[in-house]
Amino acid sequence: MNGIVLLIIGVAALVCGYLFYGRWLCKQWGVGESDQQTPAHTMEDGVDYVPAPAPVLMGHHFSSIAGAGPITGPISALKLGFGWLPCVLWIIIGGVFFGGVHDFGALFASVRHGGRSIGEIISENMSKRAKMLFLIFAYLTLILVVAAFASIVAGTFGATFTEGTLDLAASESNARVAMVSLLFIVIAIVFGFCVYRRNAPMSVASVVGVIAIVVIIAIGMNFHPLYLSSSTWMWIVGLYIIIASVTPVWILLQPRDYLSSFLLYAMLALAVIAVFVGHPSIASLPTIQSAVTLADGTQKMNLIFPVLFTTIACGAISGFHSLVSSGTTSKQLDKETDAKPIAYGGMLLECVLAILVICAVAGFAMNDPEWAKAGPTVLFGGGIASMIDPSHGSVYSVLYTLLVLTYSSFCLTSLDTATRLARFMFQEFWLDGSKGETPENVTGYKKVLSNMYVATIITVILGIGLGMNGYDKIWALFGSANQLLAALGLLAVATWLGNIGRNNKMFLIPMAFMLVVTVTSLVLNTKDQLALITKGGADWGPYVQAVLGVLLVVLAIVLAIEGISTISKQKKTA
Repeated sequence: MNGIVLLIIGVAALVCGYLFYGRWLCKQWGVGESDQQTPAHTMEDGVDYVPAPAPVLMGHHFSSIAGAGPITGPISALKLGFGWLPCVLWIIIGGVFFGGVHDFGALFASVRHGGRSIGEIISENMSKRAKMLFLIFAYLTLILVVAAFASIVAGTFGATFTEGTLDLAASESNARVAMVSLLFIVIAIVFGFCVYRRNAPMSVASVVGVIAIVVIIAIGMNFHPLYLSSSTWMWIVGLYIIIASVTPVWILLQPRDYLSSFLLYAMLALAVIAVFVGHPSIASLPTIQSAVTLADGTQKMNLIFPVLFTTIACGAISGFHSLVSSGTTSKQLDKETDAKPIAYGGMLLECVLAILVICAVAGFAMNDPEWAKAGPTVLFGGGIASMIDPSHGSVYSVLYTLLVLTYSSFCLTSLDTATRLARFMFQEFWLDGSKGETPENVTGYKKVLSNMYVATIITVILGIGLGMNGYDKIWALFGSANQLLAALGLLAVATWLGNIGRNNKMFLIPMAFMLVVTVTSLVLNTKDQLALITKGGADWGPYVQAVLGVLLVVLAIVLAIEGISTISKQKKTA
């Protein structure tokens, strides 16, 4: 099959899902029926609760949920031997009926709960015990996200040193990305000041902002004096996310994410052009499944169930999205009717990106039969750039650098959003929302631990510390943990909708499926870790994975029982 045909079919299916299924969801849940203002207006505080125009908030939300996920997920699935067909089917079906419902539902539920998180929704509709368990689990997952994304960002910025000597040729591309990224932060602050404090028209500011992006890219391509090691960049990134997590959203988060979205849209457009110019043959990839050659030369067929469904998360369904929807997006939503295009539409747009990634890998694989040995950045950036410039000349070099810059920008956006979300989770853990407790009206240890600065510093220390000391040893758990978050997010919204008498049946099958996927994956992973431990010589990674795997299975079962019990009572009283 030609990549153009695959792209057209995929986009058509996703557009139909948005128009018809998305509209039906709005009617079933009563989106827009209430005349009450959103929390961004009723609780506006100039820091976290700040109403944003729909295009600006779409930029924040899309940039935050996209991150590296829709690029690395499909590529990892293909490298594991899963064919393009099951990947694409999961992306389309998952996006329309799982991920879109999950993200849209989480945002809508949070808006109707005063912009509070999924944890508070669970507390109000299930139990306080369920809330505490969820917050602990979500916070630890976010720490892992902070560690991973900080490492990715530092890696894309870091220079290469060979025996203490700078390898200029190998480091120049990263230095360009680092320079442009730093300049990007500056223009974002200026943009936020002009729009929110000088009331500059959004249209004019957007045009000037796009021109500024082009200018700083030109500067960064030609002037990039910062050749620092990845470890040094880790410290700098840590300092940045401390500031970004406590700074009012209008200063940095909203404008940076909005401007970053233009890079994302440009990347999507570039990828579409590449597909139409390069005509990638999807036949260069396996259709259903192929064996993977391991390091010892043996071949292995990975299990499509459950591995595929934990590998492709962003681009189908991802628990991290519910934390973004209920953590930051709900606090900035200007109108309730903006929820569908931002949450449901944002998820489906991410699905389009995931399909484009598969086309990019196919384009790369047409010219390199050893494609599976390349990294995600090389496969994605190289695949798109080579389809436009097969000669690998100057156009290829510029496009590749721009694509790596965009990839890094997404990671940085998700990183500061994840840090802010983790800060919210940490603060919420010490407060009882049912009693109206806030960081301002509590005393004693609660006053200290719910302080935004204390919560942020603890979060960053844990995240950066783990990132510099082997987060990859437990990263294998992230896929399962992330999908467990998705299952619990679906469960939380389903219980709330049932409690208010609204149709929640569209959540039940996705929720049950993701719970089964998660538990199965965790059991298999724990079994593998125990096998490594019994062989002897294992470091701390397998031990931690085994312990956390068991705890996550218990958590999933406990919360599932509470949720199912709540939903069953709703049916009896209906």
